Amino acid sequence: MTHQVIYAFLITLAAGLATGIGSVIAFMTKHTNRRFLAFSLGLSAGVMIYVSFMEMLYSARIELEAMRGEQQGALIAAAAFFGGMLIAYLIDRAVPEAENPHELHSVEELEDDSRHNHRLHRMGLLTALAITIHNFPEGIATFMSGISSIETGAAIAVAVAIHNIPEGIAVSVPIYAATGSRRRAFWYSFLSGLSEP
Repeated sequence: MTHQVIYAFLITLAAGLATGIGSVIAFMTKHTNRRFLAFSLGLSAGVMIYVSFMEMLYSARIELEAMRGEQQGALIAAAAFFGGMLIAYLIDRAVPEAENPHELHSVEELEDDSRHNHRLHRMGLLTALAITIHNFPEGIATFMSGISSIETGAAIAVAVAIHNIPEGIAVSVPIYAATGSRRRAFWYSFLSGLSEP
């Protein structure tokens, strides 16, 4: 049993430390590269949203197939998924571009904003806090699965580690862009992953 506990702790620690892999992304660019900032944040958000959607879509399909049959359940799940995408698109089109907070109006406007670095830093800190809170139950689940089964624990730890890499990007890149400190960006990201074990 002692070996199983040590194994469970080590795989949970490894999964949590994968957040640090994402934080290394901050070392790959210049401090002022706003395109890289936008790309990195978009990539990390896209990966996390994709993983969440695929988990929900799979669960929804299984439930719908149990209630409506295999063919009809799969059709309803797919229709709901693509219907949701269409609704999101229509809402985005309905909001005037000048009032849409997700639209970049001009690069000059972004560069002239003296509060931009403060907002980026705040965003990075809030993301680190949210990920720290999020990682705690994730770590418990990984640890408990590692205690119950070596194979299941390893599979869950790998999945969590892959999920944690974009989380590290989401923390480190805005902090680096705001402060210019690679060290600070790395440590905030790395420490947010340590709440897992």
